[in-house]
Parts: sequence; structure tokens; C-alpha cells
Amino acid sequence: MKNKQTVESSPPISTLDGLSKTASYSLMDTLTCDPEGTVDGADHSPRQVFTGHYVPVQPTPIDNPEYIAHSKALFHELGLADSLATSAGFMQMFSGDLSQVPPPLRKLGWATGYALSIYGTEYTQQCPFRTGNGYGDGRAVSVLEAVLNDRRWEFQLKGGGRTPYCRGADGRAVLRSSVREFLAQEYLHALGVPTSRSLSLYVSKTETVQRPWYSEGSRSQDPDMMVEEPVAISTRVAPSFLRVGQIELFGRRARKREHPSALEELEQIVLHLIDREYAEVIDGQLSIGEKVILLAGEFRARLASLVANWIRVGYCQGNFNSDNCAAGGFTLDFGPFGFCEAFDPYFQPWTGGGQHFAFWNQPAAAERNFAMFCSALQPLLASDKEASQQLDDIRSGFAEVMQKELEAMWSAKLGLERFVPSLFGELVTLMAKTPVDYTIFFRELSSVPDDIGPLKQSFYQDTDEETDKRWSEWLAQWRSLITSQRDANAQAAGLMEGLSSRMKRVNPKYSLREWLLAPAYQQAAKGDYDSIKELQAVMTQPYVEQSKAVEDKYYRLKPLACWNLGGVSHMSCSS
Repeated sequence: MKNKQTVESSPPISTLDGLSKTASYSLMDTLTCDPEGTVDGADHSPRQVFTGHYVPVQPTPIDNPEYIAHSKALFHELGLADSLATSAGFMQMFSGDLSQVPPPLRKLGWATGYALSIYGTEYTQQCPFRTGNGYGDGRAVSVLEAVLNDRRWEFQLKGGGRTPYCRGADGRAVLRSSVREFLAQEYLHALGVPTSRSLSLYVSKTETVQRPWYSEGSRSQDPDMMVEEPVAISTRVAPSFLRVGQIELFGRRARKREHPSALEELEQIVLHLIDREYAEVIDGQLSIGEKVILLAGEFRARLASLVANWIRVGYCQGNFNSDNCAAGGFTLDFGPFGFCEAFDPYFQPWTGGGQHFAFWNQPAAAERNFAMFCSALQPLLASDKEASQQLDDIRSGFAEVMQKELEAMWSAKLGLERFVPSLFGELVTLMAKTPVDYTIFFRELSSVPDDIGPLKQSFYQDTDEETDKRWSEWLAQWRSLITSQRDANAQAAGLMEGLSSRMKRVNPKYSLREWLLAPAYQQAAKGDYDSIKELQAVMTQPYVEQSKAVEDKYYRLKPLACWNLGGVSHMSCSS
């Protein structure tokens, strides 16, 4: 408590000099640098990286940066003054120019490699060298680790220029994708879903790149034209950016004995992961075998909880490869993501994602990623058969843990004390048949209506008499269950009021809909950032009943004109 009072009474950091005093570069100071890395970080061409945990890289600054937005919530949490976001030194650093940073800030950033697994299958052929040694952060450059308010954070530039892992690409992120990522991280955090965080967003006033995208009104599955787009840098923040794919890379090298230090490097990266993400729950004095077992169990719990939360709020990752799966158990990498509107179990916003990464299949994809994580840890337990078996048991238990998380989540969304499979099964059938808007349906249900009238606000098409009858029967059964499962002696009005309040805390009012995002980034490309700021204000209070004007604009069904629209209903991964 004393510590908390001290932190709260400390004045916010308002200068880059002040921020520099919090710097603490644990990854670069404790892990192994690529022996072929350059001293000055001028390492911007594709090449194979055979060993080491990171490559020193000098980020490439964007030209003539202009401020768009920053996360006031995160700035406050970190103890930073809002004025810092528009100060010259801070803008220079977080738009990619480290040349003038005050010590002990470093003039070099770092990029890391990882392996690629897609739905539990190892891949190397997408690597330009066909070896897998070219996978990694192609345009994400970490530039700072800092301890702020007793927590360690890593700051990473998305779109910070080419690295050895760029595979020939330009290392840039465009304004469109940067706006989407900035707002999505803000929104998920406000929903209570573990996620990397948004720090700041800057756009270049003069630098552009070409990207494939959709022409106005296009219904094409894939982009049908090249467009010139402004480049931007968004800074994302997390306790670390260690990924399952990163642990896999070192696990594969150890398994194949690719170099003499391979097993040692695997152990180092796993211990570093524990230190960065699990130090509060794993005793540093334990043996490596004991630590690995605890790590697997803790990550399993976090990953299952995360995916249950995704489904709770209608989020689909779109491309849930192991390299897009944070080893800390939070949401990472906002490329082909989307939020489910008209309910479809196989909702998939990315045209290249396939059903295996669709909305309803995310638990199975998570299980595949977890299996690859456990497989990567196995070389550390080669001499301990008992521990190795324990790890196998933890891996095989994922589905059961995941199912419990899902049942608890659905019970909370429905206001039930316990999960009722038959009630849930009929609900899913009706939701898909009607179909309903995922967010609006559960929010209207949270008001505990007496009849299906309010629920029809979420229906995307008129229903026939038979469907209405089924909905009415389902609603009656649900109301009967919520009454019988709770205190029978409670007054009905009080019971329903308390239930409604609880349900509204897990069923958001507002969703970050792509047809709201698209006009915001389109206007931003013309220098008008008002829509981004408005979206940020609304989506950082997703459970709150806001003004009538906000409700009319943001709490409504997807317009007919947006259905099957390229870049809105679906998109390529290009960003």
C-alpha cells in the first residue's frame, strides 16, 4: 500500500530524459546476440539468421511524422504525461529515429526470429531460403524496455523499417492497418481481454508506399488494384513480445542439434520467458524441469482463458499461427482480425485464413499452438522421463481445460450459474438460422426481456412464425432457468435487475465494426483524425450506456451496402 501511494504521488514523466531513467534492456543484456549482427544496426536486407536470440537493428524513421493519437489510459498507467506524446523528442523516437535519444536510451533496436507453424504443422517453404532461418520480425523493431510503476514493458515499433527477416518487403505499415491495430488494442483492453497495448500513432505527411487493396464498392475476394497509402508507425507495448513461434525456433534447433549452443539457447529463451511473463507464479529457485512443467500449466490456463474471452466478445484472430500467439497468453498481431456481426460459427475475416482459423474454431487452433509450444520445451526434459511425461499430460489436457473455460464463459454471458448444453445448443442453432448480430443480441438479452421483441433489434432478416415460436420457447426456458438457478426467495424484480447488471458487464454494448473503422482511416489519409478520436472515445467504454447520438451511430446492424464489401466484410492480409 505504501508503494502504491508513493507511485500515485509521483509526478508523471513529461520528458524523454525522464523516460530514459526507466530504461532496462533485459533481452539485449541477458540473451545472445546474432554473431553476424552489425555493431551499428545497419542490417536491413533479407538474410538467414542461424543462431542468437536477437539481431541489433537501426529502425528506419518515417518522413515528416505527424501525431494522430495516443492511449491516455496506458500513458496514465505507465506514469507518463499526456503532453509527452506530442513532444519533439518522444515523437522522434517513436516514429523511428533513435539518433538523438538521451542515454541510457540506446540508439539501436532489436528484431527477433521465430519459426512458423500453421495449425500444428511445421513450415519452412515460405522462408525465401527454404530453411526457416528467414522467419521473424520483418517490420517490427523493439526500441525500449523500461520499468514503469514497478512493471517491465517492451516498446515495439510496428512499421519501423526493414530487418534481416523482411523477406524482401519494404518494412513499412500503412496508415490503414496502423489505425486498425491502434484502436483494436485499445478496444480489447477496455473489454477486459488480455492484449498488447497501444502507446502512440504517428503518420508520415510525405512518405507513401503501394499496397494491393480493394477498389470502391468491390465485392472481390482479393484486392483488385494497387493503391498509394501513407506510411505510419504505431507503437505497441507488452511485458514482452515473445511468441510461441519464437520458442519453437529454438526448440527445433535443439531437437535437430543445428549448432553446438542450440540446447543452451533454448534454455536461455525459456528462462527469459519465465522471467518476463511468469516470474510472479514460478519460483526462480526451482530446477529447469520444474520450471518448464509450471510454465506449461500456466500458459495452458492463460491461453484457454484468452480464447474463451475472444469468443465472448466476438473477436476472430483470423490467422492464429504459432508466430501470432504470444507466449505470455495475450492477444498479439492485428492483421486479418475482425469482430463477428451477423453470427456465423465459421466467420473468417481473412480471405486466406481458411475454416481452421474461423471464429468458432479458435479453441482448436489454440490447442495446436499449445501442442507446438510443449513440443518445443521437450528437449529441455530429455533426461527426465517423469517430467517429460508430465508435460505430455499437460498438453493432452488442453481440450478439457478449454472446454471448462468456454462453459464458464457461456454461463456468464447467459447469466446462468451453470452451463446447460441443451439450452446452449438450441440458442446457437437459432442465432445462426436467423441470423442475429452477435453483440446486439447478447446486449439486448442482458436486459432480460419478457418477450422476443427487444431481441428482434439484433435480427438481420425478418423471421417466420415458426422461427418466432422457437425463439419464444427458448426465451421462456432461459428465463425459467435463470430464476430456478438463483435464490428462489429473492424478489423477482431485484433478481432480474442484479442479473441484468452482471450480464452487461460481460456483454458489451459496442463493437469495433469494420464498416466504422474504414471511414475513420479513409478520412485520416486526408488529414482528418476526428473519426479516429471519436472511435477511441466510444470503444474505450464498450460496456457503458453512452449518449443517444453515440447509440444511434454505433449500436446498429451492419448496413446492407457493406455486406460482402472488400476491405470491410473480408480482406487480404496486406497491410
